Amino acid sequence: MIYNELGKTGLRLSNLSFGASSLGGVFHGIREEEGIRAVFTAIDNGINFIDVSPYYGHLKAEMVLGKALKDIPRDKYFLSTKVGRYGKDGVNYWDYSAKRATESVYESMQRLNIDYIDLINVHDIEFADLNQVVNETLPALVELRKKGVVGHVGITDLQPENIKWVIEHCEEGTVESVLCFCHYCLNDDMLLDYLDFFEERGIGVINASPLSMGLLSMRGAPDWHPAPESLREACRKAALYCDAQGYPIERLAMQFSTQLNPRITTTLFSSANPDNVLRNIDYVSQPADQQLVEKVKEIIGDQQRVRWKNS
Repeated sequence: MIYNELGKTGLRLSNLSFGASSLGGVFHGIREEEGIRAVFTAIDNGINFIDVSPYYGHLKAEMVLGKALKDIPRDKYFLSTKVGRYGKDGVNYWDYSAKRATESVYESMQRLNIDYIDLINVHDIEFADLNQVVNETLPALVELRKKGVVGHVGITDLQPENIKWVIEHCEEGTVESVLCFCHYCLNDDMLLDYLDFFEERGIGVINASPLSMGLLSMRGAPDWHPAPESLREACRKAALYCDAQGYPIERLAMQFSTQLNPRITTTLFSSANPDNVLRNIDYVSQPADQQLVEKVKEIIGDQQRVRWKNS
């Protein structure tokens, strides 16, 4: 496992990290015991960064993860969770107020069985009034940072331009890291356009969803995936081509997202299956087939960087 520093935070994160959304049954149902074993498997094999949110599974992901963390020494991992996006009784809701952000941090710590959060993020800021994020949500988190309740503050979004805007309108040093998903993978490398901006400000970069929420898989994207059919079809063709070469597209996608740009600190994947965790760790330990990367990009063709709205 390779370890990289996240901006100027001093956190040295494994280049492959564990996204705990699957523990909430976000993609499909899980067996809780198996999900807990997936966390143990990740930590035992060198992964030291875990990302979660109260939104995932409407609190379930944090609760299941908390059961695992009770039995893992605190110095074995860095933990990130989020504020702003929530769910209750099957209904999604958003609240980026300072009061709710502060309450949410303490509630998350209780569910997670910890007394300190290494990184707290404002979740999916495209659903927020960005001015409120700048003037209310982030200052509340900075206060918690000053108190030592959280170590570092970041923001997440699908849309990198929103992330850039918030950083430009914040006091320097407010945002220490960013998490952007589906924009550094085989079908979309838009995140590259923003790396200079982040680097100039000493902001660490976390990439997520190397499989582009299932587009880059033999199983294919789930029905709820917001990608247009033209992009789905291009990715299906790429997956079939890789399969014919005896090189699963999942393997290539994981390698691409974790190996080909050292300016990206870590890439998050999510699985509640211990075998899948081991498989992904094995994938990233092997070098990517660069010729196959180029062929897949050629197959995806004019669907490269095709965007969709968050949901």
